[in-house]
Amino acid sequence: MNHPATELRPDLAVIADQIEPGSRVLDIGCGDGALMLALRDKACDVRGIEIDGACVERCVSQGLSVVQGDADRDLGDYPDKGFDYAVLSQTLQTAERPDRMLDELLRVGRRAFISFPNFAHWRTRAALMLGGRMPVTRSIPVSWYETQNIHHVTILDFRDLAAEKGATIVRDWYFAKERPIGRLAANSRAEFAVFELAR
Repeated sequence: MNHPATELRPDLAVIADQIEPGSRVLDIGCGDGALMLALRDKACDVRGIEIDGACVERCVSQGLSVVQGDADRDLGDYPDKGFDYAVLSQTLQTAERPDRMLDELLRVGRRAFISFPNFAHWRTRAALMLGGRMPVTRSIPVSWYETQNIHHVTILDFRDLAAEKGATIVRDWYFAKERPIGRLAANSRAEFAVFELAR
């Protein structure tokens, strides 16, 4: 059964389109395995790690190679440059230490794809400034006490972190209302971003 990239969430579709057929890929925080299925259709050797047991079961029932684990603790078990690509989609902001997570991604993968919600998006800023409360938006859909987000990252913050870690930004993509937008003022216009990194 085919799972074309057009069925994927926009950040996952970009990532799937960029990964070359036959690549070895580690999908960290793989969720329901949607990206893994798309990459399997491209003859990639794709493995996943996921903390949620129900998601792991769903992935395994679809024939995907997924282990239950906590990326904050378990990435150290993977070999240096064991994968062509390490993928972390919509998960960086939930990591205990995003800086260490970035180091691990670039250690286990020759390249890394990272996507995250942009907390500097104008709707988020407006909700906080005008309403005086933590925002609930499309990219941050639950109240502050329910969210798994523990670090509020912006596009500019992420660029600074990549530079601090000696990572090269190979390519970047920005989205608003699930549609691609240009780089101009992306820090305030984009709801989420995707970066491809190398070191």
